[in-house]
Amino acid sequence: MLGTLAHLGFDALLISAFLAGIRRTTSLTPALSQVPNKDVRQLLRSYLECGEYIFDFAVVIFGRSSSFERKS
Repeated sequence: MLGTLAHLGFDALLISAFLAGIRRTTSLTPALSQVPNKDVRQLLRSYLECGEYIFDFAVVIFGRSSSFERKS
């Protein structure tokens, strides 16, 4: 049970980071203004901000690695 919850949590974080990457490269983002419930909208906003943090963290880690290089 705990393994399943950890797996689902990790998958949710990956999806959030993926959406952050899409936002950074295309400036497309989910239309949170269409969510009628204010609390759910805030929860989704926090979820997407977590993905932004993970995306930024991954960029820093990959940028410091010699296995990756920046292309213009």
